[in-house]
Amino acid sequence: MKKIDFGKQFVSDHLSLFRCPVCQSPFDEVSGYSLVCPNNHSFDLSKKGTLFFLTKQANNEYDKSMLQARHKILQAGLFDPIVAEISKHLATTPETILDVGCGEGTPLSRLLAQRNGSDTAIGFDISKDGINLATQQPAKAFFCVADLARLPFNDHTFSTIIDLFSPSAYDEFNRVAKEGGKLIKIIPNSHYLHELREALFGIGQKNSSYSNEKVFDLFMKHYPNASINELTYSFSIPQGMQQDMMIMTPLHWGKDRQKNAIENVNALKSMTVDVSVMVTDF
Repeated sequence: MKKIDFGKQFVSDHLSLFRCPVCQSPFDEVSGYSLVCPNNHSFDLSKKGTLFFLTKQANNEYDKSMLQARHKILQAGLFDPIVAEISKHLATTPETILDVGCGEGTPLSRLLAQRNGSDTAIGFDISKDGINLATQQPAKAFFCVADLARLPFNDHTFSTIIDLFSPSAYDEFNRVAKEGGKLIKIIPNSHYLHELREALFGIGQKNSSYSNEKVFDLFMKHYPNASINELTYSFSIPQGMQQDMMIMTPLHWGKDRQKNAIENVNALKSMTVDVSVMVTDF
């Protein structure tokens, strides 16, 4: 099946999930390869089977080189233990899953591969380049370009919302989550990729340390009864992927690099992944 036909089939089968980002009316028709709302706002499926829901220009910090490097590293397994941890929190029955800021799609694809094949899954990102990469994944998930603050989904439609290292819009999450559903948010802790930081900036410098305390505190303010699971492991960098490891993160933009930063990065053998898996029920 062509990707555009898969997209049309998915949207037709799951029309009740979607609402118009312009007028907030539930979509009520798939006309040809277009999704149409009662007020005649129309959104066309791309040849890759995606929908572009942005109503204004968006700033996106991830360029193609970052996304391609990220794809290589994630395909090599950087987030596989995180995906396994997420899977533990899902029901054994079919889920309706929303992946927030899905990027190039590897985590969602690998999560669905661990399941029984009966889930309904949508990944969205503000990056069109990221979504185009995501359509190359083997998963039977639907991908779209959308604004986190103006989600093109109806109220109370998703049983699980996954937010892996992405910004959050908690009011929107609360709106689209089903009663009894859950939010799984993963944030990096202070030792996340600390070897890369130290290789680039040295020890004890401004950019060689990291804190996500404000993000953690805001989540807990919204969901004080959430459970927190710490996950730390070592990832062996495949030979020749040290530069991809650097380019996949915003760290390579950082100022005040050491003069021998590139040599230090090329010498890296492994990387620490240190995250908090935060889970709340709606």
